[in-house]
Amino acid sequence: MSEETLYDRLGGEPAIRAVVDDFYDRLVADPELGPFFEGADLEHLRETQTDFLCEAAGGPQTYDGPAIEEAHLEVPFEPEHIERAVELLYESLAEFDVEGADADAVVGAVAEFEAELLAGPED
Repeated sequence: MSEETLYDRLGGEPAIRAVVDDFYDRLVADPELGPFFEGADLEHLRETQTDFLCEAAGGPQTYDGPAIEEAHLEVPFEPEHIERAVELLYESLAEFDVEGADADAVVGAVAEFEAELLAGPED
């Protein structure tokens, strides 16, 4: 018998999409992070983030968007922005009863790309 994947424990693509939707709602509403999303194609961001998290969790989806650094090159993120986004992601996960090691695994999949998220055009 095969071991259940994080993707399965999270509830598959529909549940991951629900977390991502909640997360982006929180990002956009946040006074500190919301301005980064003005004029952004939020539906596209939600789709690519869902694919990214589904793949990272062991699902069949694949992230085929641009490299993380390339996609965020012109976004002037600072470490405190990443910290705030992580807080919001934990809040979204908790909203859907994803806690403990599973929540840490989801956040860890995103946190692996912190350097790419912070890279600017001068780097």
